Amino acid sequence: MNNTIHAQVIVIGSGPSGYSAAFRCADLGLDTILVERYNTLGGVCLNVGCIPSKTLLHIAKVIKEAKDLHQSGIFFNEPVIDIKKVQTWKENIIKKLTNGLSYMRDKRKIRIFHGHAVFDTDKSISIISQEDKLTVFFDSAIIATGSKPIQIPSIPNDDVRIWDSSDALSLQCIPNRFLIIGAGIIGLEMATIYSALGSNVDIIDRFNHFLPAVDQDISNIYIKSINKKFNLMLNTHVDNIKLDHSGLITHLIKDGVDQKNMLYDAILVAIGRTPNIDKLGLDKIGLKINDFGFISVDNQLKTNIPHIYAIGDVTGFPMLAHKGVHEGHIAAEVIAGKKHYFEPRVIPSIAYTEPEIAWVGLNETQAKKEDIDYAISIFPWSSSGRAMASNSTLGMTKLIFNKNNNKIIGGSIIGTNAGELIGEIGLAIEMGCDAEDIALTIHAHPTLYESIGLSAEIFQGTATDVLNYNA
Repeated sequence: MNNTIHAQVIVIGSGPSGYSAAFRCADLGLDTILVERYNTLGGVCLNVGCIPSKTLLHIAKVIKEAKDLHQSGIFFNEPVIDIKKVQTWKENIIKKLTNGLSYMRDKRKIRIFHGHAVFDTDKSISIISQEDKLTVFFDSAIIATGSKPIQIPSIPNDDVRIWDSSDALSLQCIPNRFLIIGAGIIGLEMATIYSALGSNVDIIDRFNHFLPAVDQDISNIYIKSINKKFNLMLNTHVDNIKLDHSGLITHLIKDGVDQKNMLYDAILVAIGRTPNIDKLGLDKIGLKINDFGFISVDNQLKTNIPHIYAIGDVTGFPMLAHKGVHEGHIAAEVIAGKKHYFEPRVIPSIAYTEPEIAWVGLNETQAKKEDIDYAISIFPWSSSGRAMASNSTLGMTKLIFNKNNNKIIGGSIIGTNAGELIGEIGLAIEMGCDAEDIALTIHAHPTLYESIGLSAEIFQGTATDVLNYNA
């Protein structure tokens, strides 16, 4: 094997941002090498993140809907869960997607090397595997190494009962008593899954308000919806954990007050993620890291070394796959000589909980901080015929408008399939739509997405489905 090769572009990491960048580079005629330390493509998102979590969340949703049908006179027996078959079903979905990526990589003639990449110079890297060491010289490099879970130093991580998100998604067991530390998107989604599968779930967060990008009225609806599913405790943290054969004896402190020791069968630590950049040798080449520990990039995804780019989670918040995919496209196009820039007005976020929470653009807190004279318009799903018919009235569509020009600047939806509905609001913001543009767009009836049009009508004072306070 020749231990020294050359490529126009080397992409380090094959998650959504990495493989998207590599595929786009190849489509633009660039000789591209992809480096991945694991055996399959897709990164955390496809293998142990987004896809497996949504697979299990689908199961959780079906279980919930089956139970809810009792109100309509339709009765099912309690679900019998064959955890091995669920695992197999999940793994088959992942396998189909990873095989698809491998097929597309092969057809694009992208060379792939499995191993750990370390920069030697700003023009070369070493790819180290168990079998060999390969040096690659490149014209341009794209760093797309993703992120890993943050650990809590005071909590032991060498006990099989202490989980990170990958452990939780492996579905090795369904703990009877389950503690989740961190009420962010990952924590809330795991609580949704395991409570549906039969676990008694406590979820804690040291802050007073979970999902800070979500307004309080949205949070209040969510808290109301989960009262009978799992226990959410805010302003709470773990003081210490005692490892015992009977379980994990956990001492909690809530609102500054000691709580009685709780016994759990498993504990998931889901307090956030940190970039995978510590073993790349970036200090050796002088690549700049910002004060938050992420790689600094400009709006073309260039680092302080102009021919080295960074995309995805390593560049900072929001740490979302769809953001990374778009960054990957831009980086590839810039390398190919196009004058393209990563300048989205908004990036949507979704918590795939039950009900789902989705938001895009500014929330009320941000609008106040930016001193925008804004107005909100809310359509409650309790007034939606489709929501009533589908037993999903616990929901709300909220739009935020700039009162100076009536342009939409933000929106939030909580309710069934909110993640599918938020797209119209994102497009409206990108297109610079005002309330009238949305209100005069005919929305199909009866649908859940018509709540967006109706919310705009309420702002306009033209709604007839609800009392019109702005008329």
